[in-house]
Amino acid sequence: MRTLIRVLVGAFALWLTTLIVGGSGDHGVWIESPGEAALRAATPEPLHDLTATDPYGPVVTLLLVALVFGLVNGTLGKVVRFVSIPLYIITLGLFGLIVNGIMFAVVAWLSDLAGFGLRIDGFWWGVLAAFVMSCLAGIMNGLLGTGKKRDR
Repeated sequence: MRTLIRVLVGAFALWLTTLIVGGSGDHGVWIESPGEAALRAATPEPLHDLTATDPYGPVVTLLLVALVFGLVNGTLGKVVRFVSIPLYIITLGLFGLIVNGIMFAVVAWLSDLAGFGLRIDGFWWGVLAAFVMSCLAGIMNGLLGTGKKRDR
């Protein structure tokens, strides 16, 4: 149950991050649902109201991207963080922002392979989005108590 709540918190934090960092249009960080990606590929003109075709597409896409975030951070993220321990020490932990940006870029790359999901305009947008998302998810997990260890 706690894992499901953490995925939902991650999806909500990702949605808020796209609102904060994404701006208007296709720059910064944004989410592209499968129907939106297909319509964008079929028509060269910019499309402004694509949620009218499938209202649940963005929600499902956010949940899938949040699940991919959890898998990437749980596997590749642990390896990258372990390997980069000397850089964490040298930069007094600031290298963590770069590592989180790299994880954000990996998730964007994986979702690009799927044809929908997370889109990033550049690496530094990913670093900023990773910072904002980690702050938002940390606040929400702290409020909900999903980050606490269980007493057995």
